[in-house]
Amino acid sequence: MKYRLGILLAGLLALGSLGAAQDAPRDQPSAKSQERIIKEVRHELLMLPYFGVFDYIAFKVDGATVTLLGSVVRPTTKSDAENSIKHIEGVEKVDNQIEVLPPAPNDDRLRRQLFRAIYGFPALERYALGVQKPIRIIVKNGHVTLEGVVDSDGDKNLAGIRANGVPGSFSVTNNLQVVKP
Repeated sequence: MKYRLGILLAGLLALGSLGAAQDAPRDQPSAKSQERIIKEVRHELLMLPYFGVFDYIAFKVDGATVTLLGSVVRPTTKSDAENSIKHIEGVEKVDNQIEVLPPAPNDDRLRRQLFRAIYGFPALERYALGVQKPIRIIVKNGHVTLEGVVDSDGDKNLAGIRANGVPGSFSVTNNLQVVKP
């Protein structure tokens, strides 16, 4: 279980390490400081109170600037994400590019159906364990995007097939990443 949580952290917030500078200028934080900032930002984001399976937040760190990316259902999750990392030592600026998904009853219905289709399927049930679900379901105006991590190509394909089988979606984009042990 701890291993899967580690994989989840790595996959959900994979963009976090994109901004780590190899040859940082003198006014930029050191590589060790960058790693600490990345670790703390990841921790703060995963501790958000309303961060759920229908939200996806990624980030990148570039010196003392943290850029937040992704999509969330609630506007408070966007502001909570920004506020939670502002206080981290070494973070001077937060560029919050998180999109708040428009409220739509049809999207809410589709989210519930997708959740049951994916997490209720026996071969994918193991991903339903734990607080932070590794497969994120993003629905915007009937278009579905799967984000996160799974253990195998078979699970990635199965999640995509299950999502495509839910009536009412216009398209399904499968961005799941496979993390091998």
